[in-house]
Amino acid sequence: MSDSSGTQLPLAVRLRDDARFSNFYGGHNVATVARLAAALAEEQPLALLVGDTGSGKSHLLQAAAVDHEAAGGVSFCVDLAELQQLAPEVLEGLDAASLVCLDNIDVVCGDYRWEEALFHLHNRLQDRRATLLISARAVPAELPLALADLRSRLSAGILLQLARPKDDDRLIILSARARVRGLELPDEVAHYILRRADRHTGALLEVLHLLDEASLSSQRRLTIPFVKSVMGW
Repeated sequence: MSDSSGTQLPLAVRLRDDARFSNFYGGHNVATVARLAAALAEEQPLALLVGDTGSGKSHLLQAAAVDHEAAGGVSFCVDLAELQQLAPEVLEGLDAASLVCLDNIDVVCGDYRWEEALFHLHNRLQDRRATLLISARAVPAELPLALADLRSRLSAGILLQLARPKDDDRLIILSARARVRGLELPDEVAHYILRRADRHTGALLEVLHLLDEASLSSQRRLTIPFVKSVMGW
């Protein structure tokens, strides 16, 4: 796609309708999320969200992009895990935005061409006083980066570390997402799902999605026997 000036823009990325700061349920990360919101409000040039898989990094990047657009800004939110098989030139044009969110930077670490493209993207965004928000599973000092200049740039950004959700957080997330779907999720069923499913937040939400579809098609309530039959547990 192109903007009105004829500048070639990258492939549009769909923002998740359900990703908001208001529905990020991570009680142990309240202070970190507040710091992220402050960094974005202050239009800091670079912020790095660090956390394990399932800690909510992708949700927060999407929420940041959604909020930015709601305030009249232009944002791109890109998952590098979906682009790593492409040429790094795919990043060209991202600097047309006032906020760029890059998820899963880990997947391109060690690839000099990708790292160089990220380095130059950061410089272009900084020149335009735009913001770059990046997620990774490790702090810059521990990332397997080949380009020292990129490590230096990342280390100079605001570091925001997310704690992995605890079981009480996961139960809150399950119950809240069930309410959004119009599902009645009894406490005993939520606890059963948590005991049997992968505790990764994304995996739990996928289980909820499958149960929602099965409940709708069979017109049955969520009970432990029903969950067992649907999930094969």
